[in-house]
Formats: sequence, C-alpha cells, structure tokens
Amino acid sequence: MSVAEIVAVLGGRKTFKRAVKSTDDLARQVRSGLPASTVALLAVTLAVEKAQVAKRLNIPSRTLSRRLKTKSRLTHDESDRTLRMARVVAQAREVLGSDEKASHWMNNPNRALGGRKPFDELDTEPGVRSVEAVLYAIAYGMYS
Repeated sequence: MSVAEIVAVLGGRKTFKRAVKSTDDLARQVRSGLPASTVALLAVTLAVEKAQVAKRLNIPSRTLSRRLKTKSRLTHDESDRTLRMARVVAQAREVLGSDEKASHWMNNPNRALGGRKPFDELDTEPGVRSVEAVLYAIAYGMYS
C-alpha cells in the first residue's frame, strides 16, 4: 500500500492543499494536524456514523462537531490515530478490491479476530496490528 492510497482515503487533493507524495510529507501533515473533515471522510468510506469513528479515534463527539463546524484541525495525537485508521482502510480497500467490500468486511464479525469486528479493533495499536495481520493473510491466500 502506498502513501497515495492512504492520502486518497483521507480525501486526496481536496483535503491536502499541497502534494503528499512521501511518508515525510504525510508525517508533516500529521504533525500540523489533519483537517477534522478527514474523520467524516473515513465514516463515509466505512459506511458508519461519524460518532462511531470519533469514538474509535478517542475524539469526543461534541469536540468533533465543533471542529467540523469551525473547519479546524485535529491535534497531533488525533491526527496520528486518524492516519492509522486510514492506513488500515487503504489496506482493506487494496486487498478486498473496493470500498464496499472493505466496509462490509470491516463491519462484520471475523473469526480470525475472535468474532470481533475489525472496525472495533481500530482503537488501539495492538488491535490495528491484528487487523493488518488478518488482511495480510487474506492477501496471501491464508484466509478467504
């Protein structure tokens, strides 16, 4: 998965005014804070409510609403967690072939995750790693 695929999940050129072509560019964007609108874009891609995404990112719903209304930015930590989620979504999109399939997979219980939904695992780094491991296994034909 490339930086371009992660950037596309976060809204691409519409979100980022400057070209983001490398991990260094992406790191700079995270340090300066991603636009709050990236949370809404993730919700659309995953076909879930913004409040659910905000909960996984540990952003209070009222705080997110205020930031969306004022078009402000996420904090460094919130941006980092948002990027982490976008990375998993980009990987799911790449492995499964479409946003619809990725969304369906992310929102349904998975035996490889002990019956938990992949989306529900995205609130911690170990959970993200588990979901990524399952996606790698799918990519290499270990799971169907």
